[in-house]
Amino acid sequence: MGFHYTVETTKTMDKAVEDLSESLKEESFGVLWDFDLTAKLQEKGMDFNTPYRVLEVCNPKEADRVLKEDKLVGYFLPCKIVVYEDKGLTKIGMPRPTTLLDLTGDDQLKGIGLDIEDRLISCIENSR
Repeated sequence: MGFHYTVETTKTMDKAVEDLSESLKEESFGVLWDFDLTAKLQEKGMDFNTPYRVLEVCNPKEADRVLKEDKLVGYFLPCKIVVYEDKGLTKIGMPRPTTLLDLTGDDQLKGIGLDIEDRLISCIENSR
């Protein structure tokens, strides 16, 4: 299964991000930050030209639920979804919440993580 979930689309990055943002809203996840990593690296003098954006997303209800279970889960928040160009395609992906929450050893958190993961995968799939 791997630590990540990644799909490809022929949509432009902007369209993929727009559609992803809409899909996330339907699951009550908001985009807290849309970070243009490429622009930031270039601003710092790096020769990085791959269009690459990192979206930090959060569902307040789910954040509250996992933080009440274990405050250390805040180390994994907010969830990240990346959108980038690779060989002429746009890729959309994320680290799997279940992989991160497995590190806690808490079975209750693993169950919550699976629900969150399924919902985020659905959002990614709907934005392809």
